[in-house]
Formats: sequence, structure tokens, C-alpha cells
Amino acid sequence: QLQLVESGGGLVQAGGSLRLSCVASGRAFSRYSFGWFRQAPGKEREFVAALHFSSPNAKYSDSVKDRFTMSRDNTKNTVYLQMNSLKPEDTAVYYCAMVNLVAGTAIPVKNGWGQGTQVTVSS
Repeated sequence: QLQLVESGGGLVQAGGSLRLSCVASGRAFSRYSFGWFRQAPGKEREFVAALHFSSPNAKYSDSVKDRFTMSRDNTKNTVYLQMNSLKPEDTAVYYCAMVNLVAGTAIPVKNGWGQGTQVTVSS
């Protein structure tokens, strides 16, 4: 099991950009699939993006598609989420997680979450 630590959150104006990082400690990073999820105040946690360990093509939610890009660097044990054209509705705590991709759905692995990083987008 990997330990995940997110960073890169912060306060940004609408239309701005942020890049989140998720560094994993442990073995066999390249064999894991990862996902990004977010949780806004008073709302349930929702899927943002996922990347299978064997594919360079990530899957995105409709709300972030064409604005966010998920990638990974296996040499650095790091997963990224580049967020462009940010909107106030993107404000949330963003979580990195190990996932299993089943029929196109990212299923978080038990105990496979990071602690989260806050993203706040002002209007």
C-alpha cells in the first residue's frame, strides 16, 4: 500500500491555474492506477479524473473535461492534476487516491487516500 501526500492547492482567481501534485511513497508506483476526487463544503466527494497505470489517457468528469489534465511521472512517484480556467465552483478539497478502474469507473482502494489539499477559486 502506498502513502499519498497532495500539495499545490491554494487561492486563485477565476480563470487562473493551479497544478496539484500527489507524491507516493512505497513500492511499485508504476503498477497502480490513480484518481483525483474533490469535496466541496456540504457536498459529497465527487470524481474528477483517473489514470490507468498502463494508459497515458486519463478519464475526466464532464465538469472538468477540457480544463483539467491528469498525468503521472513514474520516475518521481508523482501524479499531477493541471487545472486551467478555474471557476468558483471548482472550490473544494482535492484528494488523490489509488483506484481500480472497472468498466470505466474509478473505484477508490480502501485506505488509499491522501490527506487532501484545499483549492479556493475567487470570483
